[in-house]
Amino acid sequence: MSEHIVSKKIYFLIFSALMVLTVLTVFVATLDLGRFNAIVALSIAVLKAMLVVLYFMHVRYSSKLTWAFVGAGFFWLAILFALTLSDYFSRPWLGQ
Repeated sequence: MSEHIVSKKIYFLIFSALMVLTVLTVFVATLDLGRFNAIVALSIAVLKAMLVVLYFMHVRYSSKLTWAFVGAGFFWLAILFALTLSDYFSRPWLGQ
């Protein structure tokens, strides 16, 4: 099995992007976005997780079967987030 060799430049670019997104996460945490705080924070977290999975775990250069399993994992994660956020956003309807 041949392996894809990723240059150090790509790793440093991805690391820089992760650091920028971390700073953005801290900045957004200081803002009051109302009910969108959780959505924005989770969106940034998913973007950072995708960068880590694609580049540091080498999924970007893997087979289609690996892509299918990673996609299924993210699909399941989206289902869990949707159920959690539906519970979180519906709590004010009950007066709690």
